[in-house]
Amino acid sequence: MSDSIIYDLVLTGGRVIDPESGMDAVRNVGISDGEVRAISVDALEGRDAVDATGKVVTAGFIDLHSHGQDSENYEVQARDGVTTALELEVGVGDVDEWYDDREGNTLTNFGASAGHIPVRMQVMNDPGAFLPVADAAHREASESELEEIKAGVERGLQRGALAVGFGLDYTRGCSRWEVLEIFRIAAKYEASCHVHLRGKGHKEPMSSIEATGEVIAASAISGAPLHIVHIQSTGMHATRQTLQMVAEAQERGLDVTTECYPYTAGMTAIDSALFDEGWQDKYGIDYDKLQWVDTGERLNASTFAQYRETGGMVIVHSTPEDAVNAAVLSPLTAIA
Repeated sequence: MSDSIIYDLVLTGGRVIDPESGMDAVRNVGISDGEVRAISVDALEGRDAVDATGKVVTAGFIDLHSHGQDSENYEVQARDGVTTALELEVGVGDVDEWYDDREGNTLTNFGASAGHIPVRMQVMNDPGAFLPVADAAHREASESELEEIKAGVERGLQRGALAVGFGLDYTRGCSRWEVLEIFRIAAKYEASCHVHLRGKGHKEPMSSIEATGEVIAASAISGAPLHIVHIQSTGMHATRQTLQMVAEAQERGLDVTTECYPYTAGMTAIDSALFDEGWQDKYGIDYDKLQWVDTGERLNASTFAQYRETGGMVIVHSTPEDAVNAAVLSPLTAIA
């Protein structure tokens, strides 16, 4: 044992995984002043020590897709090894206010995109809380509104937003031209576009295949990098095909990436556009696949109508297990 260096903290006997160097081996880790100073097969001396035998020691995880940006969720994320939680899909409208609210008050690092959804909601005076429920969901923007939306997204990027976020299935009235215009702004700032696809599943029209093609085309035309969020929950039975489209786009030199989450249920707002007429046929599910968050109850036609009127969050059991497996096992996907 070296008698010349005493570290603040030593982690002993853990499985050290370092994606950057490719290390995956049992090692001892010496930490001082909050930084890793040594990784060694030899014993290290420290003022404090933690026996990490049987555990993984690695860099903190970055969660690209984290909506729960509050103290409760930051604590859960930190306990799960997440050191940076990013709201890059829906994003935020007022970047300055969002950052100011969190500065010095969080357990993890944080960041957000300039959100097309919240900016569109502001411009179109949509009364929705987190997601649009009125004009911002269903109406095409006028020329003047589109200019305001573009200005709002650009202002967010100028004020420190990390990317541009889209939820195109929640803003179905948004024209393809509007999407392309916002992609162009992202490209101007070399910002990536994090997109919840406009379509879902394998059924045409508005399938996930069509929707994937829309945003890959927008990326190719504008030059903005594209990141498709939760490809398994929008791809559903077409997940393998949408993954193939991402791979082929990469092969042709496009900066296109994707992510998934490793479970078959998702959560969203029951009063959002996702539950507009025809959702059962489109998603291949019925009321019993919807679970009310507050009570845990499975819904029926009556309770669905009641809660859709009042609004709130609902768990949706809709993603086929084979879609989750395909996405998780794919080398293309990050977990987010």
